[in-house]
Amino acid sequence: MELRQLEYFVAVAEEAHFTRAAERVHISQSGVSAQIRQLEQELGAMLIDRSGRSARLTPAGTAALGHARAALASAAALRQAVDEVNGLIRGRLVVGMVTACTITPLFDALSAFRQDHPGVEITLHEDTSDRLVERLRAGTLDLALIGTAEATPKGLEAYEIVRERLVVAVPPGHPLGERSRVRLADLGAHPLVSLPTGTGVRAVFDQACATRGIRPDIACQASAPTAVADLAIRGLGAAVLTESMVTQHEPLLTARRIEDVDAAALLSLAWRQSANPALRQLIRHCRRAFATPATWPETVPT
Repeated sequence: MELRQLEYFVAVAEEAHFTRAAERVHISQSGVSAQIRQLEQELGAMLIDRSGRSARLTPAGTAALGHARAALASAAALRQAVDEVNGLIRGRLVVGMVTACTITPLFDALSAFRQDHPGVEITLHEDTSDRLVERLRAGTLDLALIGTAEATPKGLEAYEIVRERLVVAVPPGHPLGERSRVRLADLGAHPLVSLPTGTGVRAVFDQACATRGIRPDIACQASAPTAVADLAIRGLGAAVLTESMVTQHEPLLTARRIEDVDAAALLSLAWRQSANPALRQLIRHCRRAFATPATWPETVPT
């Protein structure tokens, strides 16, 4: 009895079809069928009923399925335990990050991790923060860099990287730039340019407006902070951003802190609690990369 035979048997049982099972395990249908027949001969019982259009488990197959899954899980656990001891972690990690948020320390962490554990495949996805959080909770992402209005999203673990207050940024000559103090109510008379719904900055802003019964005039939205700033420079509206997002655009933009928005926009690494050793190692690399205080112009909570 071989592990691959058990793998093929489980695939056929779960797919209820030899062709789909063959596609899943990346061999020919005839190869899957031959290996399962060998397994059946060794066990002395039919496991798969091939008489219909779908592949159905026989009573013996039903009895064998749980044990086959357990054997495969035990083999995977054995491999993982040995790999952890040898530092040769294998597997796949799916990492998410907010769209247009280029952060050097994250890339440094991914590079260092890859050098230490070349057997782990890393896939990177960009999306809005709210969708990244949904994917973390669903288990389709392992780790994500997110912008958020809360320190630790429900059901997740988190490591805070940046905490910033909101500002309104305007070009020279704009009325808001002439004020020494700016409050949310002051923004009501002006069109605004902002990041889209689903981003951390927008969540903080929308929550503050809702609390005070203010309906802002969002004239334009853009997914990248640099695009929001550029639109404000060209007069499409006052930009709602954070301080670090505006710094690189001075003196074309003047920033004024929105004084009555007390909540900060956060940039955090988030993950769902997991026993995955590769994920634990990647988190360690990320903590190390972000541990040294630095100024990252593109490090922005979106």
